[in-house]
Amino acid sequence: MSRNTIARINLSALGQNLARIRKLAPESQVTCVIKADGYGHGLTRVSSALVDADILAVATVDEGRACRENGWCGRLLLLEGSANVPEFEEMITLGAEMVVHHETQLQLLRQRKHQIRHALWLKIDTGMHRLGFPPEHARAVHSELERLRGPSPTVLMSHFACADNPLNPMTQRQIQAFDEAVSGIPGPVSLANSAAILNFPGSHRDFIRPGIMLYGVSPSISKPAAELGLDPVMTLQCDLIA
Repeated sequence: MSRNTIARINLSALGQNLARIRKLAPESQVTCVIKADGYGHGLTRVSSALVDADILAVATVDEGRACRENGWCGRLLLLEGSANVPEFEEMITLGAEMVVHHETQLQLLRQRKHQIRHALWLKIDTGMHRLGFPPEHARAVHSELERLRGPSPTVLMSHFACADNPLNPMTQRQIQAFDEAVSGIPGPVSLANSAAILNFPGSHRDFIRPGIMLYGVSPSISKPAAELGLDPVMTLQCDLIA
């Protein structure tokens, strides 16, 4: 039986949140993360609304295809990269950029190096232990990606585990581990997720990667969204029984 629950999506709030994020990191390009069906807000409507994004980042080739079919012609980043040859072929067809985080992806790139036309992003695991190459392998992997890549330089990236807590020393340790791993390696850098955009300005670098913050949710344990100037993109309405 229906409880008459309605989710209302305010796309103008999405644009306002993006503008707010740009003010927090004015020297950085913005990679808007819209994976997981645009964080549940609807991938196609979100990709249509984020026309001012520098890059749209999705998790899978299916999400990338949906963005292209919906009219997005700008830069597109696959955060998971490609796992096999069919995914790689579709990534090339989509004109998407690829995160490289595992040796099997390197093997795939070696086999298909003549097809690479767009930027590769090298993910380094600095302590979150989810995806990425160990810091001690960064220099060797970067050198190989530079030989394999197309005309764009390899982007160096990592992801933070605890940036929502500005008092947790883990994030500064991760930044230090990253900087030591890539010392002397040329190329653009992407570190900051939503929480780091707020709490660790030193991590902004060339590209920031806001996710949950875009949708009006505070990424910080110490500050509510309203205090941060973020507007909720989704609100829920339902009938009460009492």
